[in-house]
This record gives sequence, structure tokens and C-alpha cells, in this order.
Amino acid sequence: MKLPSAPRIDLLEPAVMLATVLQWLVLASLTGLVVGCGTSLFLHALFFSTGRTQSMPLWAYWGLLPLAGLANGLLMEYARRRVEASGLKDSIFAAVHEQGGRMPWRTLWVKPVAAVITLASGGSAGKEGPCSHLGASLGAAIGRMFRLNAELRQRIVACGVSAGFASVFGTPIAGALYGVEMLIIGRIRHDFLFPALIAGVTSYQVSKALGIPYEHYAIDVLPVFSEPLFLRTLLVGMLCGLVARVFVDLIYAVRNACHRLQARWNVWPPLMPLGGGLALALLVSLAIPTDYLGLSLPLMDRALAGEAMPYAGFLWKTILVAVTLGSGFYGGIVTPQFVIGAVAGNAFAHLFGISPSLGAAVGLVSVVAAASNTPLAAILMGVELFGGAVGTLYAAGSAIAAYLIIGHRSVYPDQRLGYAKSSWMRVRPDIPVGQEKTHLSYGLLKSWRQMRMRGWRLWPGADRRAGGGRSADGGGRNDAQS
Repeated sequence: MKLPSAPRIDLLEPAVMLATVLQWLVLASLTGLVVGCGTSLFLHALFFSTGRTQSMPLWAYWGLLPLAGLANGLLMEYARRRVEASGLKDSIFAAVHEQGGRMPWRTLWVKPVAAVITLASGGSAGKEGPCSHLGASLGAAIGRMFRLNAELRQRIVACGVSAGFASVFGTPIAGALYGVEMLIIGRIRHDFLFPALIAGVTSYQVSKALGIPYEHYAIDVLPVFSEPLFLRTLLVGMLCGLVARVFVDLIYAVRNACHRLQARWNVWPPLMPLGGGLALALLVSLAIPTDYLGLSLPLMDRALAGEAMPYAGFLWKTILVAVTLGSGFYGGIVTPQFVIGAVAGNAFAHLFGISPSLGAAVGLVSVVAAASNTPLAAILMGVELFGGAVGTLYAAGSAIAAYLIIGHRSVYPDQRLGYAKSSWMRVRPDIPVGQEKTHLSYGLLKSWRQMRMRGWRLWPGADRRAGGGRSADGGGRNDAQS
């Protein structure tokens, strides 16, 4: 009997992997350094401008918001024309999936400036969008400068995105993972993780050294794991998954309505955000408190501190964000998820017998996990923001439950689908979520037909409504993005 030979000691592979680690230590550190400086400059400009306008009287919004909308419209129209001339899409997802790590360079400054104008005027949006875009653009420029191949340029763009998120939120590990996890639903490029982590940690340290302030929160939770409490936080997470679904659907509803209005009446594009500014001023004059304008971070802080939030608070913030971004203002989409999740979790916490502060923390990570389809990054964010107890024991289950409840929707229409979230659904892989419709799986349809043949009924008239299983091809429910 011939014994199996001992495995050959191959010295080439360890040498190649060591060279890979050293390569990304240099490239990712350089990317993190450059992105950290760029995002810090943006954040200081943002803090300066919002500090001058945050205590404006109500009547001032009637002048400032429409003017800011017009300025946004003009900037984005200029950027659109320059991008079309370059032949490249100004999108992180396109840069990684379609353009081999290339992004337009000459419009790098447009989105950060537009975001400062949006947030300083009271537009309801986030601060991370321009930081991630700035990081991706600077990463693409570094890749071009060193003449890297397409595969390495894709990784360095992802490095820049992770560095931008880590710098703006003060969560280097979660930010690094967010920049990778957001690219494809259900699939993570593990070869991106090490470069993203190095870039994220470097960018965070650079921003901290340059005076960017970061907040972390102490949440009162039970010191010992409680299974009933875990189940109740799971229910909060499921509810926040529905909140995230309302958030995503309303943003796209307003955006589609604005596009139809513009096409129907042939409106000059820069005038659409001007109209959005007037709508925002009208909303805060008639119904919604001004606390929900801008970043609304003090509102989130109060929710996390346990102050009671109104049931409609998350809807107020959702409406303002939808009008702001849907009408054509530019801004981030993640910071609003923080606020909406914290407000919703706080408001509904007492229904499940948990403290408002714990409900706010669980709601925050759940809405981020669901709306952005980044459950792992959201869990780590809970660990970094609130401490190990909340992050590992309670936020994990609620975040994953919310991620499932929202279905195949996303705040990023260009986010790719990797796998379906349920074995009862099917999707085409690597298709943008905004273009794909999910359908019932063949196995579920087969079981349904067998039940019908045996005369089983789930409810009266089910056969008529099922229509013979039409959803197999064209009649399936659109769980991706309408």
C-alpha cells in the first residue's frame, strides 16, 4: 500500500503573500493618509458653515433653502456635463464593477462643495457621502499615478471608500468593512479587507490628529446576557427593518416623481432642487420641527440618552431626507439612517419592554444594516460606538433580522446583488438592485402547485389570486426596487 506523500513545502507562495502584505501596507497607508487629510478638510469646512446657520430663525429657511437648492442644481449640472465628456460614470459602484478603478478627476471637488451647501442651509442629508466619494476619487488618482493595473485600482478605490467612512464616523473597523460590504449584497471580497482596514485605520488616525471630534456612547444594558431581552431586541430589529423599507421606498418615490415632473414640463434641471428647497421650507413651517433639518445629530444624541421621541419622528426625518435628496440636493445617505434608526428604536422601545436608550442603539444599527445591506459593518459599528455588550449580544440579532425584513431593497440603486436573502427567492447575480426584480424560487412554486393539486388552501380565494403561479417569470413581486 502506497502511503500518501508529504505535502511539498512551497516557498514561493509565502513569499508572494508577504510581498502582497507589504505592498498594501504601503499603498493603503498612503491612501488613508491622503483621504484622511481630504475628509478632514471637508469636515472642518462643514462644521464651520453649519455652526453659522444652525440657529437661524424659521423665516430664513424660505430664502436660504431655495438658494442652496439652485446652487446644488447648478453644481450638479456642471458635474454631469463634465462627467459625460470624460466618458466615465461618477459612481463608486461603477468604478469598482465596470470601470476598472477609474473615476473622473476634474469633478472631485463638486460633491463636497454641494454637500456643504446642502447641510449648511438646512437640507436633510448626511456627511459621509462626499467623504466616501472623495476617498474613492483620491484612491483612483493614486492608482493612476502609480500606474496600477485594473484589479489593483479596484482595490485601491475600495480602500478610499473605506477610509472616507472610517474618517467621518470615527469607526475605523466598521468603516473599513462598510466600504467593502456595500459593494455587493450577500458577498464580500475578502481580498479587499486587509487594504481597506489599513486605509481605514490610517485615515481615522489622521483625522483625529487634525482635530476632528468623535463621539462614543455609553448605553445602560443588562450586565448579564438575557435571552428574553435578546428576543425583544430582535423584534425591535424587525420593526426597524420595516422602517428602513419605508425610508428607501419614499426616497425613490420622491425621486421618480421629480423625474416625471421634470420630463413632463421640460423643467431646467437646476430648478428642481430649488423647488425642493421651497418644499422643505413649507414642511418645517407647517408641520415638522426644525430639529429634523440638517444632520440632526443632536436629535440622535437625545434619543440615545433616553429622552422620549415621538412615534412620527422617524417619518418626519424620512420625509425631509426624501424631499432633499429626491429633488436634487446632494448629500450623504447613511447619517440619516443613524438618526432615523435611533429615533424609531427609542420611540418603540417601550412597546417591547426595553429601555429607550437600548432601543435607540439597537434601532440605529438595525436601520443601517437594512437600508445599506451591510449587517456585519452595522454590528461592528455597534461595538465601536456603544461598547461590546450592545454590539455583540443585542445589536447582532436585530441587525440581521432587519437586513432580512427589508428584502432586496437598498438606498444604493447601483449596489449589486450577489445572492438572494431567502432560499425561497431567486435573483440574477451581479445585477444592480435598482434594475433587478426578485422572483419566487422554482422549489416554492412547485410546492405551491402541489398544494393546489391536492386541494389545500391557505385562505379563501387563494387560487384566484395566485393566478396559476404567474410570478415565476413576469408577475413576481418586485422586491428589489421599483
